[in-house]
Amino acid sequence: PFVLGLPTGSTPLLLYKELIKCFKAGQVSFQHVVTFNMDEYCGLPRDHPESYHCFMWTNLFRHIDIQPQNVHILDGNAPNFQIECQSYEEKIKSFGGIQLFLAGIGPDGHVAFNEPGSSLSSRTRVKTLAQETVVANARFFGGDICKVPRMALTVGVGTVLDAEEVLVLITGTHKAYALAKCIEEGVNHMFTVSAIQMHPKAVIVCDEDATLELRVRTAKYFKGLPHRQEMLGLPVDGLNLASPAPPAKRQKP
Repeated sequence: PFVLGLPTGSTPLLLYKELIKCFKAGQVSFQHVVTFNMDEYCGLPRDHPESYHCFMWTNLFRHIDIQPQNVHILDGNAPNFQIECQSYEEKIKSFGGIQLFLAGIGPDGHVAFNEPGSSLSSRTRVKTLAQETVVANARFFGGDICKVPRMALTVGVGTVLDAEEVLVLITGTHKAYALAKCIEEGVNHMFTVSAIQMHPKAVIVCDEDATLELRVRTAKYFKGLPHRQEMLGLPVDGLNLASPAPPAKRQKP
């Protein structure tokens, strides 16, 4: 099977719609795909409209031919969260690991619910949500911050980095600062998405708005990569954005 890690939230919705479109056009099948979702709130029933179980079945799974037994989502109502998280890691290993992990980020640069300060070697675990995350997610609960869960189960940064490939989706001006921190600065546990700098096969896909905090030179460099690939006769799709940094300008003698 092909083992796929999946995110929730508003960022991947267009991607999920495109996958559904491709399935209905007969271009792709999910019968041999196994999925592992990134996270789930603690305490929300599975059929709650804001649970990630409900999100995934509403926005993707019920529209494709994936086998229900191949869908894996953390149980936020498990009697023992520690056992649930350990079991999740073991299930991933039993399938030979995740081949492609799709991810989104928060405005503070967190991946899954690995918020600022999370260990970059962390595994699947219970996490108390930062107040900023609770406030940001209140829009999904009718704007009522009191209805937002304060805890969640989440894969760790180390879990994501173990995947063969990682693809991070980043859109919007509200995530531009996090993107700049990820690309232009070093690995930092206060911006957990920056850990993908250590991954040999990680790619960021972003829109124009998300690049607004980047230095002009940085943006020009990455935007120019496809053109340079074409000039060298190399394929443009699958472009590895982990290419070496642009060479420093030579000083005149």
